Amino acid sequence: MSISVVAVDRPELPPFAMPDRFRTEVAYFMSLPCGEETDLPAGEYRIHAADITTWLDDGVFRLVSPLDSGSQAEIELSEEQEAWLEWMADNQIERIRIVTGG
Repeated sequence: MSISVVAVDRPELPPFAMPDRFRTEVAYFMSLPCGEETDLPAGEYRIHAADITTWLDDGVFRLVSPLDSGSQAEIELSEEQEAWLEWMADNQIERIRIVTGG
């Protein structure tokens, strides 16, 4: 099964297909909510453009250990994640919604 990533801030764009596992992976990329962003509907995420640029430039994203906040692991971007981030950057997307089907 696959899911679709919909550009909330660019509704004219066709959705971007991702594997079903992206439903949980998206949490690695979402920006922390602040201000009005705390009221995003379920299934919607904000991802800051500056973070997208960093991940694409570095080819990795970083995870903080839940057991030791001083420890980080660098995880190489998968081909699907890199393609999705390029879609986000190329289309200046910062807010997405995850939907089933694709």
